[in-house]
Amino acid sequence: MPPSLLFGESNDLDQCQVVIGSSHVAPHIIAKNDVGMSLRNLLLALSALALMCIGSGACNAQGKPAAKLDPAQIEEIVRRSYQYVAMYNVNNKFAMDPANPMSTGGWNKVRANTALADHTLKAIARPNNDTLYAAAMLDLRDEPVILEAPAFDSVYVSLMATGYDHYVNIPMSTGQGDFSKPSRILFYSKRTRSYEGEKVEGIDKTVEMTGDFISAIYRVMPHIAAPDRLKRNLEAMQSIKVKTLTQYKAKTRRRLRVLPWNSPPGILRNLSRKRTSAEFPAFGKTDFDVFENNLLEVMQFVFNHTTFDPDDELDQKLLAIYAPLGVVPGRAHDPGKVAEIDGATFREVARRIARTELAKTTDPKIVKENVLGLFQPKGRMTLERLVFQSVSGPIGQPASEAVYPPIATTDGSPMNAKHDYVLRMKKKDLPPAKAFWSATLYNTENGFFIPNDRKKYSVGENGGYKLNAEGGIEIHIAAEKPAGVPEENWLPINRGDDGIDIVMRIYAPDLERYKNWPPPKVERVK
Repeated sequence: MPPSLLFGESNDLDQCQVVIGSSHVAPHIIAKNDVGMSLRNLLLALSALALMCIGSGACNAQGKPAAKLDPAQIEEIVRRSYQYVAMYNVNNKFAMDPANPMSTGGWNKVRANTALADHTLKAIARPNNDTLYAAAMLDLRDEPVILEAPAFDSVYVSLMATGYDHYVNIPMSTGQGDFSKPSRILFYSKRTRSYEGEKVEGIDKTVEMTGDFISAIYRVMPHIAAPDRLKRNLEAMQSIKVKTLTQYKAKTRRRLRVLPWNSPPGILRNLSRKRTSAEFPAFGKTDFDVFENNLLEVMQFVFNHTTFDPDDELDQKLLAIYAPLGVVPGRAHDPGKVAEIDGATFREVARRIARTELAKTTDPKIVKENVLGLFQPKGRMTLERLVFQSVSGPIGQPASEAVYPPIATTDGSPMNAKHDYVLRMKKKDLPPAKAFWSATLYNTENGFFIPNDRKKYSVGENGGYKLNAEGGIEIHIAAEKPAGVPEENWLPINRGDDGIDIVMRIYAPDLERYKNWPPPKVERVK
């Protein structure tokens, strides 16, 4: 291990200290006010350190420590970082990315998306196309934030909340008896100023989050086939409100902001987004971009806005691998003090890990062992499952709310758009859903919907489906609609050498039945 140089953050020179250490030499602490320690000795120590840097190649021309990491160390850093990188990208894109059609345009705002997502949504891998989203992006630093929602007329509604650590919380859902009446829920974190978790009058539930920046996502089964019911649910979604605790106690609306005369449309929103974005390290177009370009900066920001449990093994191992790189909770990111890492290598390792994780979706044994253990709260996750869910499709829900079995082929080979496929289920083989189910088609490489003129990406009660006379269904994945196949049951593909895959979603699953339910398999059409 190369020698390291650590300076105290205090402005008091009497408290300044230098730590020199390596795997071969015990660390030496040199303090200015130590007995017998003269300025000359301190300078000698610093000179010795400089020589050690030069001799070992451990520092660059500016004196920055250069990380010498072997392949196993890089792999561990990437794997332990993946959940944070993925959710840093997801949450910030939903709050601040103007290219994201579902963006709220800032923090402490909510956006109700009153149509099913389409192929223009590229802020997240494997989004659903079977519920409506109302996304609230919350900044809990200054004060608690409250979500107010009306009652819903739906067989399925859930509220999911997660921070940069990708531990999933479901504070409310129809399965828990919620949403039959209006609700108010308060969110805060350990760093929320001037709040210690005290009870607030009129609040139905108080939730402490592990992060300061969270996504709170309502999923609503809209009942598209029942127009009156659909209208009531759309109105309910558009009535969701975000309030800070101060605004809630004042019982007033947000202060009206007046634009200068003749200002271009959207200028206030754009200025607000730019002002907010300046506080955050850049998010990446993909997770790989962060691993290559600004991993240490992003992780320093994450560390400063996440609660780490001293008794949690995953937390402590993450902190331990970043400390030698100069990333420690409570510090400001300083490019001159953190280690240099080879971004290109980190990107390639992240890509390799992603390919490995996606390959698991075609292994029925791995799927069966893990699908019920995904998207759990903190303390109930393994690193392996965190990496898998962060690669395959972030911000899903735990099995109590939904199950996401990937669909394999009959011969075990990956699906490819060079071929057509058919997925058959008899009535007795339909998914064990208490609410509803869907099957959604994706491009394997990026996890996005496959563009098509019909905007058809899923088969199900909301995306559209048609059961046969016996109560079963045949779903066709094909470049051209096969003769006699209902439009609702055709998932179009663009012919070419592209990997494709299907994820089934089962909402409010009957978990007892699910344990003995064999997921269907797709058959290649010869």
